[in-house]
Amino acid sequence: MTEQLRNKVTKIHTRLLEVYGEPQWRVNTEPLGELINTVLSQNTNDRNRDKAYAQLRQRFPTWEEVRDAPAEDVLEAIRPAGLAPSKGPRIQSILQRITAERGTLGLEFLSTMPLEDARKWLLSLNGVGPKTAAIVLLFSLGRPAFPVDTHIHRVSKRLGLIPKRTSREKAHVLLEELVPSAHYYTFHINVIEHGRAICAARNPKCDRCTLNDLCDYYQEKQK
Repeated sequence: MTEQLRNKVTKIHTRLLEVYGEPQWRVNTEPLGELINTVLSQNTNDRNRDKAYAQLRQRFPTWEEVRDAPAEDVLEAIRPAGLAPSKGPRIQSILQRITAERGTLGLEFLSTMPLEDARKWLLSLNGVGPKTAAIVLLFSLGRPAFPVDTHIHRVSKRLGLIPKRTSREKAHVLLEELVPSAHYYTFHINVIEHGRAICAARNPKCDRCTLNDLCDYYQEKQK
């Protein structure tokens, strides 16, 4: 069954490339900035996340200043991202933990760690889950990790790549096994694009979908 699913992934990957093209690698971001940015993104949209991150960096130009600032000042800076009373202490706790363990603020050391050790280290930080860890590893460090967001989770279940009741945490493990690591970035970006453009949570545009003959959800609807 796994081999059939891998073949299915290859077909999906090829078709999505035909529709959305080969996404350009974005300029690698500094990994600590990527981590904080991803924490801010939790339970909010990209616009609010970006506004909060910009305000944080404008008010506190260095991560040391964010770490040492009065908690209320950090909360005020990141308020646009929502859940500031949770995210502010989480961010400062992460910065304090990195300083305590490494003596300096930076995550570049993760690039030379064995992949699973780097992942476990990120997951040990307060408020960092599998998606956040994978984003830092893939986007900032160029390491083979596959982030699963809400679009990828939904589309993968509808396509039948993962069981319907699979949690997002478990989906990271299953999809990393199915998707060739060389395609992690492209597959990640294109599935998200497809989830936004066609395979929406409500009223998916199945009749316009280039994947409908490969999609368990669509085939069930047809019955």
